[in-house]
Formats: sequence, C-alpha cells, structure tokens
Amino acid sequence: MSTLRTVLLPLMLLLLLPGLAQAGQANFKVVVSIKPVHSILAALMEGGDAPLLLLSGEQSPFDYRLDEEQRKQVAEADLLLWTGPELEPFLVGPIANLGERTRVVELLSHPALKILPRRWQEGQRDPFFWMDSRNIVILADELARLLMELDPNRSHLYLRNRNALHARLTEIDRRYEYGYRGMTQGIALLYHDSLQYFAQAYAMRLGAILTQLPVETVETEKLLQARSGLLQGEITCLLTERGMLATHLPLLTEGLQVNSGELDSMGSQFEPGPDLYRQLMEYNSGVIRDCLGAQPAPTPPEAEADPPRPSDGLGGNFLLTDHNGNLVTEQALLGSYHLIYFGYTYCPDICPTSLQTLNLALNLLGDDAGRFVPWLITVDPERDKVEVLREYVKYFNERMVGLTGTKAMIERVSAAYRVRYEKVIEEGGDPELYTMDHTASLFLIGPDGRFITKFAYGITARALAERLRSFR
Repeated sequence: MSTLRTVLLPLMLLLLLPGLAQAGQANFKVVVSIKPVHSILAALMEGGDAPLLLLSGEQSPFDYRLDEEQRKQVAEADLLLWTGPELEPFLVGPIANLGERTRVVELLSHPALKILPRRWQEGQRDPFFWMDSRNIVILADELARLLMELDPNRSHLYLRNRNALHARLTEIDRRYEYGYRGMTQGIALLYHDSLQYFAQAYAMRLGAILTQLPVETVETEKLLQARSGLLQGEITCLLTERGMLATHLPLLTEGLQVNSGELDSMGSQFEPGPDLYRQLMEYNSGVIRDCLGAQPAPTPPEAEADPPRPSDGLGGNFLLTDHNGNLVTEQALLGSYHLIYFGYTYCPDICPTSLQTLNLALNLLGDDAGRFVPWLITVDPERDKVEVLREYVKYFNERMVGLTGTKAMIERVSAAYRVRYEKVIEEGGDPELYTMDHTASLFLIGPDGRFITKFAYGITARALAERLRSFR
C-alpha cells in the first residue's frame, strides 16, 4: 500500500500543477477610460482578467470626475489606456501621480494610428479616432502585442482572441470599404464635431459644423447660415450627438421638416463588452444612412476570415500600359518588392491621402526605399489615359509607376487581387463627374512576384515604414 501511495502522490501532484499555477498567477490589472476602447480590450482579454472600465454608463468624459474607488483602481493598474487630454481631462492629474509600476498608453500619441488634428484649436488632436474602423483594426493588433509583452503567461489566450477579433473587425472594415456609397448621397449638418474620422474614411459629405466638443456657444451667424441651408434644401440632414447639449436645436429647425438623427459616438447606450464596438458602428452608420435617405450599401461577397496569404493565389497574368506608354506584364514584378495601390486620378480624398502616406513611408525608409517600387493601377481607365497618369504620379514619388489598360484588362487584374470597384453617378448629377467606389488597401508583392500581405487604408506612414523594414 505504501508503495502505491509513493507512486500515485507524484502523479496527482503533476496533474494538479497547471491548475495550481494558474490559481497562483497574479491578477493582471488593466484600466480603460471609455467604452469603445474597452470593447477591444474585453475581446482580447476574454477568458482571463477582465479590464476595468471607468465610464461605464452614459457619462460625458469632458466633465467626468473619478470617485475614490476609481482613483484606487487607476493607482493599482498594471496598464492604463486612455485617449488623451482632449477627451479625458479628468485623468491628467491622476496619471501625473502614477508610479513606475503602471504602463500608461495615450492612444492619441500612438504612432500606428491615424490621428487627425482638431478643427477648432491648433495643436490639439481630434479624439474620436475609433470612428474609422481601420484605426481599430490596427489598434487591436497593437494591443494584442502589448498584452503579450506585459502578461506573457497568457500570450496564447491573447493570440487566440486576437485572431477571432481580427476576423470580426476586418468584416466591419470590408463592408464599409466596399459599401460607403450610402454616405455620399447628401450633405449632413453636424451640430457636434464628432465625425471627422468617419467622414474622411467613408467619403461622407459634411456641411457646416456648429460646435466642437465639449459644447461651446454657437455663433448666431453660423446658426442663421445653417438654417438657411436647411430651408433651401442644400443640406440633407441634421445630426446631433447623444448626451451632448444642443441648446439651439429648436431655433435651427422651428417650422421646418428636417431629416435628423442622433449619433452615439461614445456607445453610451450599449452594454460594455466585446460586442460593443460592432454595435456602436452599426448603430451610427445606420443613423447616418437613414438621415441622408440613402439605400443600405450592397452586401459584398463572403470573404475569408483571415488576411490573404501567399498560398491564397492573389495575382495573375496581365498586360498593362505604364505612364510612359510602355507595355508592362506580371514579369515586371520579379526582382523587387512592389507596393500596388488601386485607385484613380479623379479621386477626391482617399487616393491622394493613401499615396501621400506611401510616399512618406518610403521617405522614412531612407536608403531601404530603393527595395520597393510603388505602383498605381487605375480603376478608371475611361478617364485615366497615359498622359493623365504621367502628370498625376509625379506629384507623389519619382519612382511611382502609373498603370492603365483596357476596361477588360483592368477588370481582370482587379479580380486577380480581389479588388472591388464601382462607378457611382449621383442622382441628378453630371454623368461625366462620376466617382469610383473602390477597395483602398495597399498590396505588398515579393521579389518572386507572389503576394505577401496587404495594409489597410488608414495606416500611418511611420507604421507602414516599420512594417516594410521587416521584409528582407
């Protein structure tokens, strides 16, 4: 009997050790200021320690005050995530008093995110960065890496959750990238300035913006001009922000029939948790489309949950003409890394922004930039002839190659890279002044001519340069 006990006891201890180790593992304390960011952390940390949320209800961050329990939570945090002083001034003092044990991440200063300047005060930043879903796709990856660095014992958990979250976020981004047409069919008047990121990302047309956040007094002249725009039918709809003062709203709309909608950019009406970000974006895009009177965007074809891999077979044979009139085939991809962007020269904002980001990234690479050749393949061969492309590409990078071709060939090469595009003519507008809805990603092709990866629209020049440096 004693011999049996001698054998069984070590075996039982071996079986119990994983559970004992996990039970003894110290809690990893993460504190997050606002719901949209908390939603991403909650998804990444699901199955482990849950992140603590400071603004859990419908409070405004602009005039919020921490209670004693929350001050203690902030002081004891291993990781604190906040947007920045432009949105959460209540955290400036507590953060200044934190010890070295707390890692503080100010998201408005994160180099990988696309951060826009505030329209109202020079030197300040627009805090509503999460209203561009591409920022959140990037942020989820950055936070997953940070969690694995600070809490390596749960790296497997964070990696698994990151993969599941990535699939959900890229689906949101893919649908908006494919179907932002519904955002372009009218002009919106904003009472509160919370949609700069959304409008820029999805080509939404904004009219006047009455006040910044936090709310300030609206000038009488601006109110009268906005009312005139509503009265004359120049403005399609009026958007306000949930929980924010709109004192002059009756004066603005009295006696008028106005399409209106209430945004909820903070997600204040939704329960905190992993699904809140999806709910927030679906709700706000729905409010905007309803207000503009637009039809819902078409549902794009089903796509893979993970980013394409080289084995997915992107790319193929093509015959195009470059901006100097020379014929170019897929053989030109061999020997160097190539960065391919699909766009068009009449693009009002997304294309020039993307190409300028690409140019800045190549400048940051210094001598390494010579390993990468930037290409612009038009999705508008009807207007983008050789001479038009020749003038266009020289504004961005001296090594950029502009490529056009027959309508059939552009369709072929676009399909080979799973790029979607569609001509859009505004109702009642000049058919010659059409725009093109199109995929706005940047494709990286290796020296063997095979697809490596793609970068989402909205990546910063610095983040793109850092990613490109890793390819040798």
